[in-house]
Amino acid sequence: MGLLSCVGRVLFASFFLISAYREACKFGSDGGPAAKSLEPKFNLFVKQVSTNTGMAVPHIHIKTVTATTLFLKGYGGGLLILNTSLGAFLLLVYLALITPVMCDFYNYEMGSPQFVQLFTQFSQNLALYGALLFFMGMKSSIPRRKSKRRTVKTKTT
Repeated sequence: MGLLSCVGRVLFASFFLISAYREACKFGSDGGPAAKSLEPKFNLFVKQVSTNTGMAVPHIHIKTVTATTLFLKGYGGGLLILNTSLGAFLLLVYLALITPVMCDFYNYEMGSPQFVQLFTQFSQNLALYGALLFFMGMKSSIPRRKSKRRTVKTKTT
């Protein structure tokens, strides 16, 4: 069971680690292609949030957003391989932040090709989110091993 669990964590985390590695290689001074594809969707999301809530959203540089997602994916994936709940938590934060921005199916007509593609990505991210919640739940439900050492009893006289 331990070997299967380890292999499963490595395969699951490799999804995030490979993505983070590819973004890091092309990051550059402007955030790279990831920042260029994220910027229009992020600006639209910020505009919708500020319109619907009536509050102004502070300006955030897209390079900062890209670097944050890179950090969350890289460290979260690495820590998940090491079997820590912190790794799963970082990946949960990443998915919670990036999914509504990148999977903006709500901006398209139902049935259009963009809607179908983005809704499929949204559903996949929800499945990843559920798998991470499952990992965290299983991690907390497994009882800790107790030490097999005997306790020394004191003699009473």
